[in-house]
Amino acid sequence: MNKRKFGSFALCAMLFALRLPAEAQQPKKVPRIGYLSSGDPTSESPRSEGIRLALRERGYIEGQNIAIEYRYAERKQDRSSDLAAELVRLNVDIIVVGGGGTWIRAAKNATKTIPIVMIGIGADPVETGLVESLARPGGNVTGITNLSSDLGAKRVELFKEAVPKLARVAVLYDPVTVQSVDMKENLPVAARALRLTVRSWEIRNAEGFEKAFIALTKERPDGLYVTSGGLMNANQKRIVDFALMSRLPSIYYYREAVDAGGLMSYGRTSRTVIGVWPITWIRY
Repeated sequence: MNKRKFGSFALCAMLFALRLPAEAQQPKKVPRIGYLSSGDPTSESPRSEGIRLALRERGYIEGQNIAIEYRYAERKQDRSSDLAAELVRLNVDIIVVGGGGTWIRAAKNATKTIPIVMIGIGADPVETGLVESLARPGGNVTGITNLSSDLGAKRVELFKEAVPKLARVAVLYDPVTVQSVDMKENLPVAARALRLTVRSWEIRNAEGFEKAFIALTKERPDGLYVTSGGLMNANQKRIVDFALMSRLPSIYYYREAVDAGGLMSYGRTSRTVIGVWPITWIRY
């Protein structure tokens, strides 16, 4: 799914939340969207630009009849509460959260009345207590969820089918994300069933990739399994380029990595609270 379509899904929820307040407002009042992101302007650019384009298609043009307040945390989780509170003080009409459960919860704690739209959370929003149920979220939180971390077993199974000689798999993951559960719980079980050896590499910051790449060049695994999360997504091209240069088959969570040159991906398309379904993309 490309970033523009991803933004369009979030937009549907945003416009629904904005529509009723706008009808009761004076015609000259410009609706304000608060955009809270765990990343930075560069890494978030594809997603934020997709949302702006989708808004434009529906007649909302930033700087003319709609305003967007951007707040980026630059990967610093301790800023989540302060930035969310800042958007609430600005009295925005809606808060769009581009980050995981920590950021959505920070926004939820900051306001019980301003609508909050989550875009692409990887965890189950019901289990994490963000919504009451998928069918009836309740409260002021809505949006879309990927629910992709529970697909690890199927992901590695497809990887083995695509690369029959696969025996040793290197896994790159960020331990602070929900996807680390995939690496710790789902992958080992699936790997044993397929007689695969899995070696994981923790990546806590951008500098960690270079160290991992040097080690992988020496160890020469048969395949590379890349989890998701802000850090991984922001360095996606870097990871794909390394895999290509090393002639290392690689599997990812999202199609964008395949478009960038990765071998394959397997994940669920982003949906609203109604449901999701898995999709596999393979580069030929």
